[in-house]
Amino acid sequence: MSGHVLVVRSDNLGDVLLAGPAVRAVAAGADEVTFLAGPRGRAAAELLPGVDRVLEWCVPWIDPEPPEITAAGLAGFRDRIRALAPDRALVLTSFHQSPLPMALALREAGVRWIGAISEDYPGALLDLRHRVDGDPPEAERALSLAEAAGFRLPPGDHGKLAITGPLPEITALTGEPGYVAVHPAASAPAREWGVERYAAAARLLIEHGHRVVLTGAPADRELARRIACPGALDLTGRTGLAELAAVLAGAAVVVAPNTGPAHLAAAVGTPVVSLFAPVVPAARWAPYGVPVVLLGDQDAACRGSRARRCPVPGHPCLDQVGADEVLDAVRRLTQRLSAELEHTGGAA
Repeated sequence: MSGHVLVVRSDNLGDVLLAGPAVRAVAAGADEVTFLAGPRGRAAAELLPGVDRVLEWCVPWIDPEPPEITAAGLAGFRDRIRALAPDRALVLTSFHQSPLPMALALREAGVRWIGAISEDYPGALLDLRHRVDGDPPEAERALSLAEAAGFRLPPGDHGKLAITGPLPEITALTGEPGYVAVHPAASAPAREWGVERYAAAARLLIEHGHRVVLTGAPADRELARRIACPGALDLTGRTGLAELAAVLAGAAVVVAPNTGPAHLAAAVGTPVVSLFAPVVPAARWAPYGVPVVLLGDQDAACRGSRARRCPVPGHPCLDQVGADEVLDAVRRLTQRLSAELEHTGGAA
């Protein structure tokens, strides 16, 4: 066993969920795992198998609305790490982020062994400087760091995304499983499909016999109001994260942009119709480990820009996708699920 290991992954809900396989590998070889998350990802960290404790800090060089960097703020963070006294730390980052500022803060807090993926020369900041070739999915990229540090998934672990169960009972909200869950909101406007298109897709799905359940945070209620139509069940703002996971688990298919709940759907094993804007690579960030139909022009001019607001007039990467394409994608995924259930005798 490797004592007390601190796993760091800031950013949003989806980023934290994609760290799940790496966390489980660490937990299989450590006595204790503390997960350091930002405020946007803490709720997801609390659902990850293998996490013993969650520590929250809004990392000023990671958060999209960063707090001011102050000597007092950094000192307070270092004091919290010293009090935890982890034996080792793994700093997980996206491919476009540097782990070195966090490594410096952890080193100053007395962490004696730190590992991270880094293209930049780390000097004395890292004991393990891991490099990743190619363009692997983010979950595999993070897991490769854990493996380089000597941690392995336990026997029988599928290496997919997962959350801790049991999930809450939500059939009183949703009715019986088998509906299509539509989660329209994303953390960045550049990743969102047009509201009129979501409304058209919801109507078309209902016309073709699908039950539609809308999901979202309280801040998404106005968006949901504009999408809702007769026959659609609007649960926007009515679920916490665990309840949302249960709603997504009960869906036959989830329709969503590149957003945390798309990864939450993957974590509960539900296929996803992914309306994916190529501002970040789908190869890295598409829902992992479940059947996915990817919609959107992945060669659009915004490709790889990491833009939060669409830099191309007309938002062509997504707004050229029609409601009929979503209907067809849902049909393909439900047919695939039906074929798998028939093949396994209902045990898929």
